[in-house]
Amino acid sequence: MLRRSSFVAVVGTLLFITAACTNKKSVNPLANVGSKQPDKVLFDKAMDAMKHNRFDVARMTLQTLINTYPDSEFIARAKLAVGDSWYAEGGTASLAQAEQEYHDFETFFPNMPEAAEAQLKIANIQYQQMEKSDRDYTHAKRAEDEYRSLIMQYPDNPKLVKEGKRRLLEVQEVLADREFGIGKFYYVRQSFPASIARLQTLAEKYPLYSRADEALYYLGQDYEGQIAQLRARPICKAVNTPPGCAGGENTKAKIIEEWTRQATAAYSQIITRYPLMERGDDAKKRLAALHQPIPRPTKAAVAQNRAEEDSRREANTLDRLMGVVKKGPDMAQASKVGEPTLVDPTPVSANQLAGETMRRAMGSPAGEHGVSVETITGGAPGPNEPAPRSDAPQPSASADPFARTATPAADPNELKPAVADPNELKPSTPADPNELKPSIDTQSAASTAAAPPVQVNEIQQGQSPSGDNATSSSSTELASERDISSSKKKKKKGLKKVISF
Repeated sequence: MLRRSSFVAVVGTLLFITAACTNKKSVNPLANVGSKQPDKVLFDKAMDAMKHNRFDVARMTLQTLINTYPDSEFIARAKLAVGDSWYAEGGTASLAQAEQEYHDFETFFPNMPEAAEAQLKIANIQYQQMEKSDRDYTHAKRAEDEYRSLIMQYPDNPKLVKEGKRRLLEVQEVLADREFGIGKFYYVRQSFPASIARLQTLAEKYPLYSRADEALYYLGQDYEGQIAQLRARPICKAVNTPPGCAGGENTKAKIIEEWTRQATAAYSQIITRYPLMERGDDAKKRLAALHQPIPRPTKAAVAQNRAEEDSRREANTLDRLMGVVKKGPDMAQASKVGEPTLVDPTPVSANQLAGETMRRAMGSPAGEHGVSVETITGGAPGPNEPAPRSDAPQPSASADPFARTATPAADPNELKPAVADPNELKPSTPADPNELKPSIDTQSAASTAAAPPVQVNEIQQGQSPSGDNATSSSSTELASERDISSSKKKKKKGLKKVISF
């Protein structure tokens, strides 16, 4: 019994030692303490190289990871890191390569959360290469398109969408300033149709532009300039017609009336949409000179314009000095509130405006009122003409096609309806006193339908619920001159213009 117990104890000890010896880390070399997966090792090595600005080493390591382990969980991060390495390296060539890598990442991994980040970096690449508003606007236009793509394709990422909208407002400030410069140049050169096309497109496309009131004011001046030019034109006559003449006094009056209405609309928009900006007083003077009513802005419009003006940062002296040597544009005046324009409106064509103006000023061409004569000859009928009939009257070949046809003589044997004789005697029958006639009051009451009873909870036409009534009244309530003057920014005077602090 003792031997058996000793034997069992020895066997148990051997089994325990065997089990302990088989649980070694060397069985799974990838699971040793301090060791990692090979793809993770390569990824960490690349990230460390990027941290120390060794971008070539980082890209080579990431490409090794992508080619060696195509099924790794780090493939997406590795491809994004390749674009980040080019983006961090900087330079025109490197940024172009980074943009291509980010586009490839969006193509292969469109549903990953990092796709929105890649789109934002594509837009930032164009944003960093923007130039001033009077220089090449290629990068600014591409940045606008890329930021719009970010906002519309990835609306579920509020953080990046907010950043994209802020940058898009700055980009649109640069593009709007370019359009304003071109429109003002055409205004100075008195090329009014070209200036109208630029400024009208600017007012519709970029309503948050910091000089939108200036654009609308010059737009009204363009229409007034066209009115002055049209009044100076002579009247077109049949003999010795001078070049550039007008069709007639009635034509001139109609065109002047329409241009006056358009100029009034431009000046009124300054007062109602931008009441706190500098051109508000000038717009009122021009409306008074045109003998047009001066509108009043609402309190909601004053509050909106105040928020836009407060969000703009005024450039100080250092910013102006740096703007001389800085390549990029100054976007301090860009609005920080409001929604940017995501869809471009239909642009106004300068050629179409100029052609329409000239055609209306010259009057309708004579060809529109001309008379054409068509000579009909015998022969086979055309493909769409009916076949000739034997009983149809044939016109005389020698007859004048424009001659009036003679009225045929009246037939003496023709039967005609008898005409009533005014001297004919007719029996006069007295009215029957026993005849029943409907009562006038009863007949009128029957013809008029009874109005339905008024419901207690029914909202009558023209009324609104109490909750909406308060909101609508606040948005349509007109602002007073005191509200407008108190909301305007105080201009700096004297040395405060130079020394901002």
